[in-house]
Amino acid sequence: MSDAVAPSAVQTDIEQQLLDNAVVYCGVDEAGAGPLCGDVVAAAVILDPDKPIPELTDSKKLTEKKRERLFDEIREKAIDYCIARATVEEIDSINILNARMLAMSRAIDGLQESCQHALIDGNKLPELAMEATAIIKGDALVAAISAASVLAKVQRDREMIKLDALYPEYGFAKHKGYGTKAHLEALAEHGPCEIHRRSYAPVKKLL
Repeated sequence: MSDAVAPSAVQTDIEQQLLDNAVVYCGVDEAGAGPLCGDVVAAAVILDPDKPIPELTDSKKLTEKKRERLFDEIREKAIDYCIARATVEEIDSINILNARMLAMSRAIDGLQESCQHALIDGNKLPELAMEATAIIKGDALVAAISAASVLAKVQRDREMIKLDALYPEYGFAKHKGYGTKAHLEALAEHGPCEIHRRSYAPVKKLL
């Protein structure tokens, strides 16, 4: 395993080195560390070098409409991908950092195609059986990580919209579980529901 790499042009060098050595690699990212509720969702993606997706970048910089379109394009063009998660219960039990690592390792383990190296967004690595590189701001620098970012973000957003139908009083469809003023006000009025993270301070103080 290598140390975290600071953002610079070296990112493309890492990818090129892997490609030059015929090393199959995946990009990995997660979504949902900050929200007060819901699972944390991760994705691992092996892109096809012969099927580029030019619009890929950090999912947070894309409009919702563009993310939705890219979600389908990534799944169509990727050699392989897997979307995985760590549950609310796991987040509360092992903390969000460890839950993020768990979700990412599950996404990598869920790939059907053989993969030899993982490029992971951030500065920490989950425990893996393969070589991996943590890349700071990788979701804006490495296409495969960007793709994973989009898959994780769209999947989680869709799930929060579905949960909004079950818990309409919280407004999940609008804020996706983040601690907005409207969400905090709803929490104060109605108290936490089943999908709120009990270990997060704004929720914990209401228990």
